[in-house]
Amino acid sequence: MTRDGVVLENQTTGEEINISDREAEQDFTPAGATGRAEKVLERADQVRERRAGKRTAKQAGQVEADTGPRPSARLQFSEEERSTPELKKYIRKSDQRADRLDAARAAIPKETVKIKEKVFDEASGRAKTRVRRETRDKPPTAMKPNPASRPVQEVLLFTHGKIHEVEHENVGVEGGHKGEELAERQAGRAVRGAIRRHRMKPYRELSKAERLAEKANIEYFYQKALHDDPQLAQAASNPISRFWQKRQIKQQYVKAARAAGQTAAHGAGAAQGTAKAAKSPGKAAKEAVKESERLASFAVRHWKGCLVALALLIMTAFLMGGLQSCSSIIGGFGSGFTATSYLSDDADLIAVENAYVGMENDLQRQIDNIPSTYPGYDEYRYDLDEIMHNPHELASFLTSILPRYTLAEVQTELQRVFGKQYTLTTTTTVEVRYRTETRTDSEGNSYTVQVPYNYYILNVKLTARSIVSIAPELLTPEQLEMFNIYLQTSGNNPLVFGGGSPDISASEDISGVHFVNGTRPGNTAVVDIAKSQVGNVNGQPYWSWYGFDSRVAWCACFVSWCYNQAGLSEPRFSGCTTGGMAWFQSRGQWANRGYSDIAPGDAIFFDWDNSGNADHVGIVIGTDGTNVYTVEGNSGNACKIKSYPLNSSVIRGYGLMNWD
Repeated sequence: MTRDGVVLENQTTGEEINISDREAEQDFTPAGATGRAEKVLERADQVRERRAGKRTAKQAGQVEADTGPRPSARLQFSEEERSTPELKKYIRKSDQRADRLDAARAAIPKETVKIKEKVFDEASGRAKTRVRRETRDKPPTAMKPNPASRPVQEVLLFTHGKIHEVEHENVGVEGGHKGEELAERQAGRAVRGAIRRHRMKPYRELSKAERLAEKANIEYFYQKALHDDPQLAQAASNPISRFWQKRQIKQQYVKAARAAGQTAAHGAGAAQGTAKAAKSPGKAAKEAVKESERLASFAVRHWKGCLVALALLIMTAFLMGGLQSCSSIIGGFGSGFTATSYLSDDADLIAVENAYVGMENDLQRQIDNIPSTYPGYDEYRYDLDEIMHNPHELASFLTSILPRYTLAEVQTELQRVFGKQYTLTTTTTVEVRYRTETRTDSEGNSYTVQVPYNYYILNVKLTARSIVSIAPELLTPEQLEMFNIYLQTSGNNPLVFGGGSPDISASEDISGVHFVNGTRPGNTAVVDIAKSQVGNVNGQPYWSWYGFDSRVAWCACFVSWCYNQAGLSEPRFSGCTTGGMAWFQSRGQWANRGYSDIAPGDAIFFDWDNSGNADHVGIVIGTDGTNVYTVEGNSGNACKIKSYPLNSSVIRGYGLMNWD
């Protein structure tokens, strides 16, 4: 039985007759081509190996030999810097990374090369050629063929050629031969790949050490800039500012390191050149902060123009790149926006928040009922932390675990968070005290004695922690990373739990603004009270003063609190539309956007989505004829000074106060 079918062979004459109906396969191999296929495959393997070697060398950053001196990544620190507690950690890491980089450079193979140079001999007046030897890093070389490999290949090719001559006679022989060829190629490739990886390991380690050393140095410069400039550290709370600061510092560092490399090539100290980068991070970071604030302020003032520009940009991309390119841009933006958003419905978010507030209210009632729950004590002593939480912290925590949830689905998680956040303990203390008693002796004389007795005290202690502090204990590293992202973006739904402003930019400085008060008198006392609260975060004491047991949207509570501190019992409202706007409109003290006769102390209402309702409220500081300046609570969860054009579309109107 052969590949051509059943063959009948005459043992005497050696004649073969195909007795099956299967046609014989044609042999298209030209004469003398035995083993040519194997040679082609072998050359293809060699080409693949050379390309793989070049890719590995490129990844290691050592395709060409670096014959010049390298700038050192080791920074020079003063004694004052090393003694600064805030910088010790980053200095230590920079030194460790520099040590690792030096060790990686020392592990690079070396080679000695001959360099010919021409010198002028003054005695003979002729130029001479001088040869000197120089030791430098050896560049990674491509895999060279083994001298003994060619005879071995010829033997293998001859053997495979002989097998080819007879393998068509038997399918099993052909299959085994093909498997043998595949195994030989795979084994050879694996051995050569292992040798290549071993040779390239020092260069990979050097590339990795350089990246780590650069990262550690940039982090040191950034922390030093924050330490030297407290105002810069305050601005670093903005993630956009932090990004621009580090980006500017990295550019300065790379520029200084490159200049240091050029200086070292001419014989100067590279370490000192690189260390010059330490002089510029503060300036670079300040410029980055100003740039980010300028861009953010411009975007807020001209949000309509930004939207138009964005629409034009998308249309241009659509025309230039076609529908597919535009779809990729929109899809990428949409996926990024979705990945940082609360996916649960607003009704579910609010229902879960109300359920958690109900659990806090039950805890407060439990504390209030301590005397009836534990009767018979002479004294009850309380050491209680405040019962409150940030709604966005709770929503971010739950969303990091379950992106879309309902109240029924997170009941267990609510109990777990609540149990970690609040710990209520009671302990009993017994004190021996003495009371004075009057007694009569046998002769009828009265006397007093000190009689001991047990005095029972119940100590009630409530320990409360923020959800931010307990999140690392309850979440995996991946969930914790998402929790921080949701918290920074407020799930792209910052107003879901009530009014306020999503603005996270810094408070403005208006110390040099000249105000035109107009004809209506204002109340600077209210303005001074409001300005004294700038920088306050989380809304305390405003919402608790109003009567809420936990944090709410507190912009209206802040305005009411300021009026109350100035001696006014009204207006007092916690809702912008049904409370504040309704109060002023019912008394004929309301003016729509565009009213020019506003005065310090008036209330200003905002409508972010142009729905006709008020989403936010603040207090007017004054106007310079072009802009109106305000003090606002719950602006990015803080009290801030802000400004808007008088005709800004986000202004709903003004509540005009009567100060007479």
